[in-house]
Amino acid sequence: MENNRNYTYDSVIQLDSNPSTTRKFMANVFLWMFGALAVSAGLAALFAFNVDMRAYIVNQETHSLTGLGLLAAFSPLAFVLLISFGFNRISYPVLAVLFIAYAAVTGISLSGLLLAFTPGSVLGVFITASVIFGVMAVAGYVTHQDLTKFGSLLIMALIGVIVATVVNMFLRSEGLDYIISYLGVAIFVGLTAYDVQKLKRIGEGLEYGDANAPKLALMGALSLYLDFVNLFIYLLRIFGRRR
Repeated sequence: MENNRNYTYDSVIQLDSNPSTTRKFMANVFLWMFGALAVSAGLAALFAFNVDMRAYIVNQETHSLTGLGLLAAFSPLAFVLLISFGFNRISYPVLAVLFIAYAAVTGISLSGLLLAFTPGSVLGVFITASVIFGVMAVAGYVTHQDLTKFGSLLIMALIGVIVATVVNMFLRSEGLDYIISYLGVAIFVGLTAYDVQKLKRIGEGLEYGDANAPKLALMGALSLYLDFVNLFIYLLRIFGRRR
């Protein structure tokens, strides 16, 4: 799930620091984020607990992924890259459709987690992730400390975690897997505060009615969506109880 995070809204300059403009922008960001999470959670539950739907992604005889299952497993990264690199060329309605489609395929791919871990532990980890995310989001919004350098270090650390994850696919080291999971939690806890502060500054730099505001809000929602989902997955790998 550690997808491309290099979005194209770094060059926004401050034009208007009207608090109402900032609040409206941030509300739009979180509305999109929560909507995407709802889509993902709904489809994850549907494909995990409905036997007929599950058959579309997992062959019940061989327990291997079907074509749709493989598509759901490997297409999220393609969606993120398409949305990120197509930001300046794709219209807002198309970006919105791509974002919802991304949330849908991500939800389908996450359905396996609901089957691998007990429902109680999944719910407990989800609540924990929500509380941690909320606390760090508030911290990032209200802090006056500049988190720019801190965020750059976290992104470099994330790249290291991705490389270590790929290496561990061959090593299959349980100890390294736990280290990666703990580092992943720390990284996405920090990135949540960093991204919220970054989005707040973007909101402060928007003029009321700016044509790019809806697209920037959608990209911000994608960033926070990735923070939350990855935080949830790493916490589940540490504290989740397998069936």
